[in-house]
Amino acid sequence: MSITVASDVLVQASNRSGAKYRPSRSLVEKLAAGPELVYLFWPTLMEYLEEVTDGERFSRPLSARDAVANVGALLERPHVRAPGEVGGFWGYFVETLGSHTKGAVFGEAHLAGLMRQHCVTTVYSYNAAYKRFTGIEVREPPSDKG
Repeated sequence: MSITVASDVLVQASNRSGAKYRPSRSLVEKLAAGPELVYLFWPTLMEYLEEVTDGERFSRPLSARDAVANVGALLERPHVRAPGEVGGFWGYFVETLGSHTKGAVFGEAHLAGLMRQHCVTTVYSYNAAYKRFTGIEVREPPSDKG
């Protein structure tokens, strides 16, 4: 089984003052340690970079250098893959999109379509909207409590 992480979890793992920092950070560290195969899709990584460096959307923005270094540290792991769209992606996207046709669903369907194209079935995310896509299992990062 292989998994991916949505940008919201990566953002929370960089937000030291956020309520979801600890579980998000713990999950990212666990996945970075391996050995489980992890897919980090390019739209997710670009959303992360955009959000954590934007002072209007992120209370303590990271410098571009630090944000890029965070992504680089993940991508250099031997069990982390960063594939993009390959031939036939449009069909996966349209099939994944189905009757969902407005707002943020296009970005969510983009990630879900990439997941389907690369046979990734599980996404860690706080965004339950990914559950609308058939064949996608959504998991929140495990709580540190308990």
